[in-house]
Amino acid sequence: MGSTSELPCYTLIHIPSDFELPTDQQLREKFEKGNDKEKAEALKKLIYMILNGEKFGQGMLMFVIRFCLPSNDHTLKKLLLIFWEIVPKTDTHGKLLHEMILVCDAYRKDLQHPNEFVRGSTLRFLCKLKEPELLEPLMPAIRACLEHRHSYVRRNAVCAIFTIYRNFEFLIPDAPEFVTEYLETEQDASCKRNAFMMLLHVDQARALDYLSGCIDSVGQFGDILQLVIVELIYKVCHTNPNECARFIRCVYNLLQSQSPAVRYEAAGTLVTLTTAPAAVKAAASAYIDLIVKESDNNVKLIVLDRLVQLRSNSNNERVLQGLVMDILRVLTSPGLEVRKKTLNLALDLVSSRNVEDMVMFLKKEINKSASEASDENGRYRQALVQTLHSATIKFPDVAPTIVPVLMEFLSDSNETAASYVLQFVREAVHKLPALKETILASLQEGLMSIRTPNIFMSALWILGTYCDSDNSILAVLRLVKSALGELPIVDSEINEKEGGEEHPTEATAEKKSAPRQLVTADGTYATQSALSSKVVAREVEKPPLRRFLLNGEFFLGAALATVLTKLAQQFTDNNGEGTDRSNRFRAECILILSSIIHLGKSGLASEGVTEDDLDRMGITVKLLAQGIPELDGVYRDQCKKSLELMLAAKNVNRVVDSSVKKGKNFVEVDKTISFTQLSAKANATGENLFDLSLSQALGTAPKTQKFDFFRARKKSSNWPDFSDPIYAEAYVNVNQYDIVLDVLIVNQTGDTLQNVSLELATVGDLKLVDKPTPVTLAPSDFSNIKATVKVASTENGVIFSTISYDVRGSTSDRNCVYLQDIKIDIMDYIVPGTVTDVEFRQMWSDFEWENKVNVATPILNLREFLTHLSTSTNMKILTEDKAIDGDCGFLAANLCAHSIFGEDALANVSIEKKVPLDESSPIFGHIRIRAKSQGMCLTLGDKISSAMRQRRDGLPLLTPIQGK
Repeated sequence: MGSTSELPCYTLIHIPSDFELPTDQQLREKFEKGNDKEKAEALKKLIYMILNGEKFGQGMLMFVIRFCLPSNDHTLKKLLLIFWEIVPKTDTHGKLLHEMILVCDAYRKDLQHPNEFVRGSTLRFLCKLKEPELLEPLMPAIRACLEHRHSYVRRNAVCAIFTIYRNFEFLIPDAPEFVTEYLETEQDASCKRNAFMMLLHVDQARALDYLSGCIDSVGQFGDILQLVIVELIYKVCHTNPNECARFIRCVYNLLQSQSPAVRYEAAGTLVTLTTAPAAVKAAASAYIDLIVKESDNNVKLIVLDRLVQLRSNSNNERVLQGLVMDILRVLTSPGLEVRKKTLNLALDLVSSRNVEDMVMFLKKEINKSASEASDENGRYRQALVQTLHSATIKFPDVAPTIVPVLMEFLSDSNETAASYVLQFVREAVHKLPALKETILASLQEGLMSIRTPNIFMSALWILGTYCDSDNSILAVLRLVKSALGELPIVDSEINEKEGGEEHPTEATAEKKSAPRQLVTADGTYATQSALSSKVVAREVEKPPLRRFLLNGEFFLGAALATVLTKLAQQFTDNNGEGTDRSNRFRAECILILSSIIHLGKSGLASEGVTEDDLDRMGITVKLLAQGIPELDGVYRDQCKKSLELMLAAKNVNRVVDSSVKKGKNFVEVDKTISFTQLSAKANATGENLFDLSLSQALGTAPKTQKFDFFRARKKSSNWPDFSDPIYAEAYVNVNQYDIVLDVLIVNQTGDTLQNVSLELATVGDLKLVDKPTPVTLAPSDFSNIKATVKVASTENGVIFSTISYDVRGSTSDRNCVYLQDIKIDIMDYIVPGTVTDVEFRQMWSDFEWENKVNVATPILNLREFLTHLSTSTNMKILTEDKAIDGDCGFLAANLCAHSIFGEDALANVSIEKKVPLDESSPIFGHIRIRAKSQGMCLTLGDKISSAMRQRRDGLPLLTPIQGK
């Protein structure tokens, strides 16, 4: 009925750590001579004892009945309800205790009590009673509570009638008719909800008749009753699809409900009942409206998942395409994850009809985000750039509109966003030849405004690779010379410094010596030297490429050497080799490179040039001056081919990531299921256990009435050798930060087992949320016990468990069955992940924890070892296949994985083979793992260490050395 009435009352009681076990005599004195408060404390301690499995004296029950039941104190009455719920009510033979007759009379008086709290709490308690002998005398009083003036009593009376009818139908066989009449006259929303819920579960025909009579006024009901109505319609229409036309209009009306929960459930029900375009559009509109109006980001993500699921049906895609602009309204939400998921969904749904509208909307979002400076806002801008990039590749016609917007990011202080722009430019120029001139012209215009050397280097590479006409090549050369400033660099810098040190004139000196007074924001005075202003202005006026080189970025000079070589080769092909024009162009390039080399050796830069960069620039100068036929094609042709292979590999990854992939636990539908109990196996007497187990499953095998299982096994061969008195199996469901254990326990004996308790203990970052409730199992009965374990981080964990029980009541000895350990493997949380190179570098620098694992494996092939590592750890290899193929004795690759908790793990593999390089030479090197949490970093390192010692089929590779 309600969540509160379904839970045992005593789950709300927490046993204190400093609890001291009282004696029976102390409890009796408190009950007999204490006041209501002292009695309540004593009763609470008695409840603690029962929950902990402690025994108490035989007469203790009568002391509670004599001295606690007559009290009118509400706290004591509440504790008494908890006490009667957990105390054993039957003797060793399963018969009701005589004392419970007095308790039953107290129940009857409480059901007639004038206070509504006493009545209502007693009715809630009766929902948990499993003894029909106690409930039968109370049925008239329970019926009478349906006419009480207070809705709290009537609501709980319906719950009690529902529970009693479901468990013991013979006690109130006319409950459906009785509740139907009550439902017609009831006015309170919560009472009507409970009554309708009962009819939904016990008599759907009556529930449908009631709904048919009031179907036009469903919109005026309370939200709790509307939720039950939606549930009824869902169940009925799935059982009998012919009823869909009868109730689909009702579901449409509930989409306009004031309750967000009702609209959410009605939308989900509507799309399962019909696939009509109008219904899909109405449901999607309801989802979008919920996302926009709901303030909780978790709810937004859940509803977005429903939209993504709705889009997965190809029949709905065309309907949802018309709602792209409505979906983009969600971008007003502040959550980054919500925005990213919204952008991905909009990109999947956008079509050529509305792509221009989407681009204009995203341009406004970019302009809006430019005014806010925060880390999350920067990542949002990156997501916007990625979306525009993908939209341009998907719809090339909108590229002229998008390119000017994206080019503005080249001067952005966020280097990641600028790098995404250059990735877009590179791919667009390569795949869209018709737009090449426009894109390259825009890139040339924005080159001088770039602030970071890496972005400047990438932009130069694109210009040097794709500018092939004389005009564009000369334009790039002019840009390079403008970015460098006056040549040669060293002489001009020395002249500039010497000019700055000249003796100033009288007027200049007076201007320098007279500082200017400034008023700061807080009203105080500050002075500013004219000399410092002049120096700062001179620093700002330096061209970007010159500034980068003076800061020691000589790798940019090496990249520039490659760009100039490509441009010179293309210009020579256009104008002929050996012509004056070609020679002048090559001379200009040599002058530029020689000036950079001179600067690197002069010591004027903040950092000197490295030997690698110096060799690279020297080789290109020689290539420009003399020409090396073997290298002519490498700089120009092979570079484009490598780029084409890389873009093709990225497209393959996009297709794979967007398709539906099989999970790691995927099982073919025709795979044979192996049951241990049904396998052909003989016991000690030679009897086939398959026939024996099957006969027991069918109930035809004779069962021993003796409880002592181990002695019974010696006397009878009816028990299989793999069974216990209690059979238990657990289903482990990992859901975000919770692990839910759904444990099925079966009583395989002929005795009633009391206080069957599942005891759990955890190792690792696992925490048991609540103690599972003890249950009582009749002979051959079963029950489901659920327990929730909180997960603090992604790491391995172990859950130990036992089942304890009593056989002959509270006086018998406690029995225990030890269960197999439940191992929570980190691989249950981890799935392969995909990130771009820029994101990988950013995450690698952001993650705090690193674990370095040395490689020690008998695998002798580098690529085989990398594949085995990826398979064993569920980590995806990010490095392209072309980059790690070949017979080289060295291999370096990046790997990535995501956890279902939203955590990321990165790995860098750097391995090589010892000299000589043959098949027998071992592999050595190391693997560096980085993660945001320490537990994930260390546990993944342990997993990699164990994976290195196993074959891909799971068998150990390293044979342990046996001692003598």
